[in-house]
Amino acid sequence: MFVVTNREVFPRRRGFDMFGKKPAAGADTLRLVEATGSPGNWRLELLKDRADEAMKARAGLSGRGPWYASDYAAALLREKLRGPNGPRNLLFFVHGFNNDVESVLDRAWGFEQAYGVEVVPFSWPANGGGAWGVASNKSDKRDALNSTGALDRCIERIGQFIEQFNEEGLDRIRKAARLAHPDDKEQEDAFIAREMARACPIRVSMLLHSMGNYLFKHLLQSSTYHARDLVFENVILAAADTNNLDHARWVDEIRCRNRVYITINEDDSALRVSRMKAGDQQRARLGHYTYGLDSSQGVYVNFTKTKHVGDSHAYFEGEPVEKNPRAKAFFQAAVNGETAETPLPYNAAKNLYGIE
Repeated sequence: MFVVTNREVFPRRRGFDMFGKKPAAGADTLRLVEATGSPGNWRLELLKDRADEAMKARAGLSGRGPWYASDYAAALLREKLRGPNGPRNLLFFVHGFNNDVESVLDRAWGFEQAYGVEVVPFSWPANGGGAWGVASNKSDKRDALNSTGALDRCIERIGQFIEQFNEEGLDRIRKAARLAHPDDKEQEDAFIAREMARACPIRVSMLLHSMGNYLFKHLLQSSTYHARDLVFENVILAAADTNNLDHARWVDEIRCRNRVYITINEDDSALRVSRMKAGDQQRARLGHYTYGLDSSQGVYVNFTKTKHVGDSHAYFEGEPVEKNPRAKAFFQAAVNGETAETPLPYNAAKNLYGIE
């Protein structure tokens, strides 16, 4: 697994001690870490900015360079996604408040095991600079705002990865389309779309959890561009720790090929605490409130009173999905870029799908 981070890193330290608790010098600085193993037994390698000979050989990078760590990661990801047992989809994961890198890796590993996806987590310094409680929450909000440029760069690189992935074989398919339908542009385009789906069936989606949504919201409201590129199949705003008020203004700016899902649990204990904060945080949280659901493209899914969810803030993992097949089926489809709400009952008065 590859972790992208804008945290400060200390190359001479080993294991998780290499990660600092503050943003790197230069707000948009990104580093790549290759993680192998599993929870409790992670082995970490901080990748050099430029690929060395061993990295180039392992990833099959040849020809004109320079080759960077992101090229190395993209080449290995491409092979993993193709896979000997059929293609896997890719999930880009942005975590929330007060998460260290080890917990982010553990959660990403859980996504891979539960849903059969390949996960690339983006880790921003969400642990309050070492503080706790209210101070930690406020510090994380500052670090989230300072991390928007880094997230933008990461999304840009994922878009480039998808474009490179799709370019393979595209010329061949275009030529075949022109031969098959020389006088019908509409049929030619349909042929290309159909054959591209067969040649490259990989779907890329993004899940933002908790305060990760606050980070993404401010990226969308900034003057940067790449957050508005058409990169993802689905965008899942899970337990969003950001204001419900006026959320449609930024949610409707999200571009994706399929769905923007917004998950809600009125009993969410973490968002209940977040709403108790002073000032602006007293407003209802998007992931905690079943009223004012007025985004023109957001698909709202209610997990309140869903069996085995309770007051969970992370109901995409653990008991909620292990013991409730309907909840598991929703996230299985959503993180794999599929349409997930079709079998769910719909409350038209609230514009809300429900899971029992």
